Amino acid sequence: MDALINLWTELDESLASIMSKALIKFVYAMLVLLALLITYRVTKGLIIAAMRRSNRTEAQVMQFLSMWRYSFMLVGVVFVIVSLSGSLAAMGLTVAFISMILGWSLQRPVTGVAAWLMVMIKRPFVIGDRIIVQGVRGDVLDISPTHILLGEVGGTIGGEESSNRGILIPNAILFDQMVINYAVSEEAKYILDEVPVRVSYDSDYELAEQTLISCAREVTSEIIQETGLEPEVRAEFFDSGIMMRLRYRSIAVDRQRISTRIVAKVMEAFSNSPHVGFAYPHSAVEYRLSNTASLPPMYDESQSNRAAN
Repeated sequence: MDALINLWTELDESLASIMSKALIKFVYAMLVLLALLITYRVTKGLIIAAMRRSNRTEAQVMQFLSMWRYSFMLVGVVFVIVSLSGSLAAMGLTVAFISMILGWSLQRPVTGVAAWLMVMIKRPFVIGDRIIVQGVRGDVLDISPTHILLGEVGGTIGGEESSNRGILIPNAILFDQMVINYAVSEEAKYILDEVPVRVSYDSDYELAEQTLISCAREVTSEIIQETGLEPEVRAEFFDSGIMMRLRYRSIAVDRQRISTRIVAKVMEAFSNSPHVGFAYPHSAVEYRLSNTASLPPMYDESQSNRAAN
């Protein structure tokens, strides 16, 4: 009986010791997590203040904070594992096991995270840029470790206005697909655009060219002042007239509105001028009077009889 009592006493003390150690580790892990949260809050404020002092855009601030937040989350997970296990060896085994599971079952998400890190470091595009990826055109609204959120441009229409639809693009495809960025920097936010105008052969060529350039100047005057680049015309022949391509610098996200205003100006200017006109495919039949009839020769029987003899 005494042996059973002693065994029960030892077992109870062992359980109490284990529970006590587990509780201590849990409290320690919570304290570490709290310290990390306080550190994150403080460093976040310092980072925002420093980036704004260096004239960084809000999109760049948001993008860096996103990377900073996920990095802190990863560090927090590692510290919590160390706190609960109390051993670096246990942490190493845990991390190795988690890495093995991720490598087997989450290949695409892991590739997406790698692509996200590439975007954060090299910054081929940032939030607010208009890009084309996998044939989809849109404005970058958010960049997460797994997906890019695009505000679709076009899609439901033929132009480049926003359709108010969101599109999630997996980050993993960034290693396989070509990405086109409309504006690679704040200084290069303007793109080259053109309005093709078909001018008839009987139009005054120089007047037509001056009219087109004047229309583009009137609409894009602020862009010309900022870039110092004037509109220009490139011409080529086609079946019914001359194709005059009016080229000018335009804002990537406002391209369609600017081209529409230029078309309206060109239409008004051509309508008010008798010396320029639009060309279009058409057919014309002309009747001309002639003093000599162009009729086939009459049949001569004498010539036929001589040929037979």
